[in-house]
Amino acid sequence: MPDTLTSPALSGTPFARLDREGRLLNPVFKGRTNAADRFGFRGELALRFGPHLADEARPPELSCEQVMAVANAGDPHVQFFAGWLLSFEHLTNVGEVLGEALSHHGKYFLFCDNIDLSSRFQVPYKEATFYVLPILESTVYNEMLELLYLEKGDLKRTDTAGKLDAIVDAAMQFSFSFDTISYAEGLKLMGPIRDPNENRPV
Repeated sequence: MPDTLTSPALSGTPFARLDREGRLLNPVFKGRTNAADRFGFRGELALRFGPHLADEARPPELSCEQVMAVANAGDPHVQFFAGWLLSFEHLTNVGEVLGEALSHHGKYFLFCDNIDLSSRFQVPYKEATFYVLPILESTVYNEMLELLYLEKGDLKRTDTAGKLDAIVDAAMQFSFSFDTISYAEGLKLMGPIRDPNENRPV
């Protein structure tokens, strides 16, 4: 597993460990947001690495993409997390990587490519609960705006940090309940895994 220096911008947050492990990849944003003591990340979370060969940099074998996440300085927990998974089965990979950074008071959303388009679940994972939804609006950002009744036009002139703050502030007030199922039940309900490389030109 990669081991890198932690970005000073993330010190004092649970992102520091993830950054040190080389899991915070392709950042669109990584650092302090516009809200007091809030730090955020938008990018890709590496979930599983392949064998590390010398100095060769390889992409992760498995990752959660289009991630949006925030944590407050001095708080060991991730307050908000949203991301896209190719398959529901990788929910436990997300849970294992975030580990003790998850809490019962956090808001965690996973958009999965292989669950029915009409399905919305709550899946308990240790102390936390994941909201599991289908991907309908093409991106996690658009999905969160739709879910939280936020208007894209209202955020158009806001910077990346401000957009993240707006989504988090609304998400922390999210109180809708979906059917609660176990991870094992979700595995039985999920559909086939799409080949992400299909129809690509060669």
